[in-house]
Amino acid sequence: MASTQFPIARLYAIIDPAQAGGRSVVEVADALLSAGVKLIQYRDKRGSSREVYENARSIAARIEGSGALFVVNDRADLATALDADGVHLGQEDLPVESARQLFGSARARTKWIGTSTHTLVQVEEADRSSADYIAFGPVFATGSKERPDAVVGLDGLRRARQTTKKPLVAIGGITLDNAREVIEAGADSVAVIGDLLKHSDIAARARQFVRVLNT
Repeated sequence: MASTQFPIARLYAIIDPAQAGGRSVVEVADALLSAGVKLIQYRDKRGSSREVYENARSIAARIEGSGALFVVNDRADLATALDADGVHLGQEDLPVESARQLFGSARARTKWIGTSTHTLVQVEEADRSSADYIAFGPVFATGSKERPDAVVGLDGLRRARQTTKKPLVAIGGITLDNAREVIEAGADSVAVIGDLLKHSDIAARARQFVRVLNT
């Protein structure tokens, strides 16, 4: 059974320093928070463990007390060290139950654990786990990954929706123009990187997403 204690936000913003256009992760976090974003993930595929830790710690300090939730990508150890709200795991990361153990028995059921899936078989496996939410995609072609998985499309997203009752986060190529149809196809939330971070005014773009997704 899932342990999610809060409804998942419609906009799942992901901070990736490689796509931030030279802006610091703190600057990006401040912009997102000022726009009312309530769910933020830090994702860094290139930095050293120390760099990822320092950046994640800086973001966590900005988010603390804001009412937003902070999730660390891939690294359950760093999420534990920072007492983040959760961790998001890929198919090559720790299994969900192992990450749950790493959080420790006292905190394991209060921490969010999300997992990435790219096929319906993986969705079924995630549904049987204690994952709090399931990310599925890429829904559309994306440039945020060096070796992206096959595009699942809106039809694939609809089938994933039929496969699980857990919160479903759509990811991959999602923009302001297609975000609403992704929600209508069954997603509870949309994860966005490029169409937020590459915008000249991240806060303004985030407000547009929040408005579109909550109408």
